[in-house]
Amino acid sequence: MAEIVSIGEVLVEIMRPNIGVPLDQPDEFRGPFPSGAPANYINAVAKLGGNAGFIGVLGADEFGDLVERRLRENGVDVSQVKRRPGYTTGCAFVAYQKDGSRRFLFHMRHAAAGTLSPEDVSPEFLSDTRLLHITGSALAASDSCREACFKAIEIVKEGGGRISFDPNVRPELLGIEKTREICSPVVQASDLILPSGEEACMLTGLDGLEEACQKLLESCSVLALKLGADGSRVYAQSVRLDVPPLPIEKLMPAVDPTGSGDAFGAGFCVAFIKGQPLKECAELGNAAGALCLTRLGPMENPLTLERFAELRVQLSGLG
Repeated sequence: MAEIVSIGEVLVEIMRPNIGVPLDQPDEFRGPFPSGAPANYINAVAKLGGNAGFIGVLGADEFGDLVERRLRENGVDVSQVKRRPGYTTGCAFVAYQKDGSRRFLFHMRHAAAGTLSPEDVSPEFLSDTRLLHITGSALAASDSCREACFKAIEIVKEGGGRISFDPNVRPELLGIEKTREICSPVVQASDLILPSGEEACMLTGLDGLEEACQKLLESCSVLALKLGADGSRVYAQSVRLDVPPLPIEKLMPAVDPTGSGDAFGAGFCVAFIKGQPLKECAELGNAAGALCLTRLGPMENPLTLERFAELRVQLSGLG
């Protein structure tokens, strides 16, 4: 059975290759690329050598074939990925704005991804799970998907496993107040929380970042704050570590930010579950997130432990 499991939406992503082209105008798209925050995460876990499994639902169509094949090829246990006849695989259309932001248009709630339910969660599959990863986007996908996540949390906690939570807020799905409400039970159940600064403030309703992080730390034992180009900051009891980013831009340009936060979480969790020091967890998370930036599509990056080691040597030679 898989040691690290994620659950939730799995879909394909189709994006604008050109910056500044809105979704309401005819223009080029590129894709489909396998995607979905919990799927991106578990794919990165497997590529980093983690014993990975996924619970989710795809349509019985070509997009579903694409995603399931990619996860399987990269080493994810997909025995709990269902194919739902009568539903299409979920889609996300993405446009990149000139200010660096992104606009998402989702077909998920009424697609196969949104049909995930507690009946799709097998206690036997989760019996040996050491870490279950939950995302805010999965909680927002549908009521049944949220209940499936809650059931998985209960099973893993009862079995002595731990919970990691990436808020991964998508206000366009439910709105901030509703998102905060549905995330609250998961925050309380989490051992590790992996928010951005904006998400930390959103979850707590507090304006000050430091205050928000300290508030979240009342619920979990470790908080890994994603700081983008500034790396990450790790909080634990009486511990605060600022960990600089991997300066990947010295070797290759950034292409696509989608999935970089998911990759950060995967890198951090792979090291965390091995009991490595928190600084090393953050370093691997930073590297995974940075590598994700270098390819179009969230699962397309050359993410392996061997590649990480090579990059460290290359970058040390640049001074």
